[in-house]
Amino acid sequence: MSDKKFTFIDLFAGVGGFHFALKQLGGECVFASEIDVNAQKTYFANHGLMPFGDITLDETKAKIPQQFDILCAGFPCQAFSIAGYQKGFSDSRGTLFFDIEQVIAKHRPNVIFLENVKNLVSHDKGNTFKVILDILQNKLNYEVFYQVLNTAEYANIPQNRERIFIIAFDKKQNFDTKKFKFPNKIELTKTIHDILEHDKKDERYYYHKSKYYPQLLEEMKNKDTIYQWRRVYVRENKNGQCPTLTANMGTGGHNVPLILDDFGIRKLTPKECFAFQGYDVKNFVFPNIADSKLYMQAGNSVTMPLVKKIAENILQVIL
Repeated sequence: MSDKKFTFIDLFAGVGGFHFALKQLGGECVFASEIDVNAQKTYFANHGLMPFGDITLDETKAKIPQQFDILCAGFPCQAFSIAGYQKGFSDSRGTLFFDIEQVIAKHRPNVIFLENVKNLVSHDKGNTFKVILDILQNKLNYEVFYQVLNTAEYANIPQNRERIFIIAFDKKQNFDTKKFKFPNKIELTKTIHDILEHDKKDERYYYHKSKYYPQLLEEMKNKDTIYQWRRVYVRENKNGQCPTLTANMGTGGHNVPLILDDFGIRKLTPKECFAFQGYDVKNFVFPNIADSKLYMQAGNSVTMPLVKKIAENILQVIL
């Protein structure tokens, strides 16, 4: 008999932010799925579990154990067809949420734990979110809670990152869901200097040879903030926080966070980006893959300590 308190599956798993958080709370991951091969490598290096691939395939879904307690998914937001959205009828075919819906319908986990971009709420004039709620509440018979939370306000990590979290409990289990609440705001006491590394980095992170260097030098004067190169201009984040990390960092994207350190102007390292997502980077294993892939993985990730705080409140209900 396992000494684990609960079991969970990790869909659209990325590097395993949900896995880190729930494992720390006594959970056992019994299935993971991630389509990106580089993210699979990082996941395996850190968790010793190789995620299966494309969750839209029936043969992948067939590998999910029949019973588990929590379904976790930081699923990509895709457009929904609302052609048939009348009188509570919802149609999510052709979207990745449909695959989550199928898994829920077959396995009836006690809890659904979803994360997505804040814009999911307003996407397609609110219709996308309406479909998701309708499916969870009316079609699948779950009680749903949701809230947009900012990493800087709820996790004491100086990254301005707003994400929606959706928690749903199986009504058939008669849980006392009044016990569930989202975490309270906490004071942000950490600054970017608690996360940034202060030694000289490899030359590849510095912009000395960039054609934009003169402009960067002209505009970047403050060591207490993080800047962004926005295609043609430099933007200073005057709140002193790290801007929202994105998946296009390091791939020629225009949101690469930049800092002025004692040695020049440089971009954040992948390690610093993961630290801004709340990972214990001293013990995090970075596989031998391109920096651009690691930047993407950090930008796609959940903020791990915030997921852990929400999970603690979920466990108050189901354990």
